[in-house]
Amino acid sequence: MRAALHAEWTKMRTVAGSLWLLLGTVALTVAVSAVATAVMTCGAAGCGYDTTELSLTGVTLGQALVAILAVLVISREYGSGFIRTTLAAMPHRGTVLAAKAVTLTGVVAAAGTVAVLGSLLAGRLILPGHGFTADHGYPPLTLADGPTLRAAVGSILYLALIALLSLGVAAVARDSAASIGVVLGLLYLFPILSQAIGDPHWRRLLQQIGPMSAGLAIQATTDLHNLPVSPWAGLGILAAWAAAALVAGALALRLRDA
Repeated sequence: MRAALHAEWTKMRTVAGSLWLLLGTVALTVAVSAVATAVMTCGAAGCGYDTTELSLTGVTLGQALVAILAVLVISREYGSGFIRTTLAAMPHRGTVLAAKAVTLTGVVAAAGTVAVLGSLLAGRLILPGHGFTADHGYPPLTLADGPTLRAAVGSILYLALIALLSLGVAAVARDSAASIGVVLGLLYLFPILSQAIGDPHWRRLLQQIGPMSAGLAIQATTDLHNLPVSPWAGLGILAAWAAAALVAGALALRLRDA
């Protein structure tokens, strides 16, 4: 396993595209979060906003670059034919996928930590100037606040799980474009459908089972009783999606020729 991890880490750090996607994830997440907080105003007490969730808005778009990175970790090897060399050097295919998953989780968690902390810092600096002050019931954002800390840690875990989900899908589909299309469809289609459906029961069900809508419940810090699924349960649903994708990917890698 150590040799496989070293090989995957070498691939990750020597491919320029991986670094740019990680940097892009941080930049896009923080930028979108900053814009989201900059356009909101609070003119009176009890504006009804969840400032922690608002400050983490960028995760919704940053995850797309995480998904692309995770897909390319394995699909570009299939595209170039290098997967044959990888499997010849490491015949235990489950070990290969596990090494990719561990390496990917590590780099995404590191980038996700920077992105999430940067987003919360942007919110802390920007929101008070737009009326989100202690006088209006909005103290400065801080990780010393339990719900905010949970949202921050949960958002990092969310990005890591999105990466694992994407890796599993790519191991099955093998093609980069198809894998990215499937993953982005899974992420964004459920929220779109839930908004298009008028029946409250079906809308709530789609919000509960969708990997993105369920997983992002971890960011909520207010009105938790109104959520379709509780924060940690929502992240658990995303974890189930990721686990299912990895199992399917492991089976595909094991049963099919390279």
